[in-house]
Amino acid sequence: MVAMVPTVAYLGLEARAVEVQCSLISGIPNFTVVGLGDKAVAESRERVRGAIAAIGLALPPKRITVNLSPADLPKEGSHYDLPIALALLGAMGIVDAETLAGYVVVGELGLDGRIAPSPGVLLAAIHASEQGRGLVCPVAQGAEAAWAGNVEVIPAPDLLSLLNHFKGTALLPGAVAGEVEDRAHGPDLRQVKGQETAKRALEIAAAGGHNLLMVGPPGAGKSLMASCLPGILPDLTAGEALEVSMVASVSGELTAGRLKRTRPFRSPHHSASMAALTGGGLRVKPGEVSLAHLGVLFLDELPEFQRAALDSLRQPLETGSVSVARANAHVTFPARVQLIAAMNPCRCGHLGDAALACSRAPKCASDYQAKVSGPMLDRIDLHVDVAAVSAADLVLPPPAEGSAEVRQRVADARALQTARYGVDGPRTNAEVDGDLLETHCMPDEAGRKLLAQAAEAMRLSARGYTRILRVARTIADLANVEKVGRIHIAEALSYRRQAPRN
Repeated sequence: MVAMVPTVAYLGLEARAVEVQCSLISGIPNFTVVGLGDKAVAESRERVRGAIAAIGLALPPKRITVNLSPADLPKEGSHYDLPIALALLGAMGIVDAETLAGYVVVGELGLDGRIAPSPGVLLAAIHASEQGRGLVCPVAQGAEAAWAGNVEVIPAPDLLSLLNHFKGTALLPGAVAGEVEDRAHGPDLRQVKGQETAKRALEIAAAGGHNLLMVGPPGAGKSLMASCLPGILPDLTAGEALEVSMVASVSGELTAGRLKRTRPFRSPHHSASMAALTGGGLRVKPGEVSLAHLGVLFLDELPEFQRAALDSLRQPLETGSVSVARANAHVTFPARVQLIAAMNPCRCGHLGDAALACSRAPKCASDYQAKVSGPMLDRIDLHVDVAAVSAADLVLPPPAEGSAEVRQRVADARALQTARYGVDGPRTNAEVDGDLLETHCMPDEAGRKLLAQAAEAMRLSARGYTRILRVARTIADLANVEKVGRIHIAEALSYRRQAPRN
């Protein structure tokens, strides 16, 4: 007899159908798992053997063959334990094989029969819903799976309870969708004294989803302002929350079934490798740029990152996705992020201060800043010089305007963009291109003349030209002006890094 149990293989944010087939035939007792599985799949034999023994059953003295079909699709992870065990029990006649065929099954087994959590349950639940099947998953992830919507979820604490449920002797309670996490409360802009230009640039970046680079000496408040950004960004919409939670699910970071509400804020250390930033590893997982999807990726001490690791972000910043190529598979993760970067002007950090600057200035500044490539800098819309905070600024009372007021203006600007582009169009001005760029971002005649003159004088690339149009559109939205004018172009140009002259 052959029993078959549906499960899934994860390829990026896609759950592909896999069928676990188990047959028992006469011969020398043996337990074999085939189907291009990794080390965790090969070790599942011992976990399944121990879990079945824990519930008082013994494996039949036959040749046990488990096939993971399709056989040419790589299988990774421990979530195949439970479907293999159920397929084996179905072949033994312990569980009705036809009943098992109606459920997608995922979960890791312990040697005592407990069903442990495994990454990617939300993706498996969405796949089960699309296939018109139910889902069997660990009890700790039932709340996560319930977010998939119209799908029957059976959250099982252990193998014995699951068998009793299928036999009808003790039904397991259904899953209830987890709570939406509370909005995170980070630093408030009232904590930032002075730095009005930088705070204005931060507001523009938040309103249009633009990339921002802050350059200034140590202690000027660059990291503090970056950490204030999530507090002025609008909450995720329902669709965006599901996207972000899917990335968190496949990376194993979705806890207690709580759907993400606050936009992600990721701040990797400058020692992060290329795989850590873009994704990869032996078992391909999302990198920091994907974990920050629809949120903020903050890179502090930008020149200290490895050059190759930084340049690997160039394609994701442009396309909004990252593709990890391997010999046996190509995996694509979403990576629509807002890059916020901070750096010192030179290695000592005090360029321009005669009392503190090192003896190698200004050559040390050019050498230090050259560690970040020109094409990478060209992808950053807003470049702001952050001056050191004076003692006169520090003794002033906190500013009257904080994150709440700025957040309202950002929300109003985002609402204008949603109304302009529609729910199926670009989310923010930073994503606008093609005909939409020509229709909505081109300035009036005076603005066109100024932009043409600046493009020649500043030697702007085509990318830099379009990014200025997008920033100007955001500035106009913050002013609630329909047509981009000369004043908006002028402010956008003031934030643009000028190419060095020979």
